[in-house]
Amino acid sequence: MSTLKLIIGLGNPGAQYTNNRHNIGFQTVELFAQRHKLELSKFQMQARLGDGWVQRASQRQKVLLVKPLTYMNNSGQAVGQLVRYYKVTPADLIVIHDDLDLEFGKLRVRASGSSGGQNGIKSIIDHLGSQDFARIRVGIGRPPGRMDPAAYVLQDFSKADEEIFGPLREKICDAVECWLFEGITPTMNKFNGS
Repeated sequence: MSTLKLIIGLGNPGAQYTNNRHNIGFQTVELFAQRHKLELSKFQMQARLGDGWVQRASQRQKVLLVKPLTYMNNSGQAVGQLVRYYKVTPADLIVIHDDLDLEFGKLRVRASGSSGGQNGIKSIIDHLGSQDFARIRVGIGRPPGRMDPAAYVLQDFSKADEEIFGPLREKICDAVECWLFEGITPTMNKFNGS
């Protein structure tokens, strides 16, 4: 159980994007880092990184937390370089990202699959040459009325949204821990029903 696992949150770098819906991946990786007292203090391969151990009961798992700094649509550039550098397989990755097509405030854990139109995931698939990596899709719902989806994802979460997404980020961290120690199938069974 000692192989390195990469926990990748997708988002856009820069203070203006910090609280955006599109940055739910970054937000969750930061929360996971706080929870496990890991520092996101390294910069390597176009990404901000934090590494260390996650402990659960008597089990330990070495992790690398990853925030690609390439902007969402080019996330695969950073992820591809890191996968090659650390000699991990796609099965050692979990990617957290926003999803317009999933109901607001829902999460779905997937073992693999297409990008579903999410450009960050598409970029990772292109750079890895594989769809076989776990991901946690976080539902942000569709934009209201005729609003442009690109504008919608770059809006900040409102105070009302945070009442849902605050607890949801904690739940995503729980799902990542489950994946680390129990694997993808138990994680899907446990978190996809809720």
